[in-house]
Amino acid sequence: MLTLVLGGARSGKSGYAEQCARDSKKQVVYIATAAVKDEEMRCRVERHRDQRPNQWQTVEEPINLAAVIHEYSSTSHFLLIECLTLWLNNVLYNQRGEIQESVLERQSKQLIDTLVTFSGDLIIVSNELGLGVVAMDKNTRRFVDEAGLLHQKIAQISDRVVLVTAGIPQILK
Repeated sequence: MLTLVLGGARSGKSGYAEQCARDSKKQVVYIATAAVKDEEMRCRVERHRDQRPNQWQTVEEPINLAAVIHEYSSTSHFLLIECLTLWLNNVLYNQRGEIQESVLERQSKQLIDTLVTFSGDLIIVSNELGLGVVAMDKNTRRFVDEAGLLHQKIAQISDRVVLVTAGIPQILK
């Protein structure tokens, strides 16, 4: 089953996804997409790591998400991806903050193709960014647009889509 979990910052989306993983009674493979670039992000990653059960396997992959999904595809695994918007940032922008069109196109296509053929249990956590005001700068507007388009594609092929607000999951699909 493919599930997309959306929500704002501190909405409870990660907690919801982690509870689904625990409830699955399967071997959880936690796929972390964060690229640690500063001290604040390092602390966030460590806090998330400390909160996860020790028996969960963690795979850190900021770019090649489709390859990791394929590698751990198994009926005995429950894959949890945290988070899609961090991954999108990693593939959209290079180290200098420049847009990488070819990387975005290639990685997004590989991800969607992998998800379409995936037959196990997978939950993807992502930030819903399209509910606020339109950003003033073009790079942020581009990021929000790309996130929205990617969410639409994944929602279309997902078995379930959940929006979490104030810790309350709302089943959209």
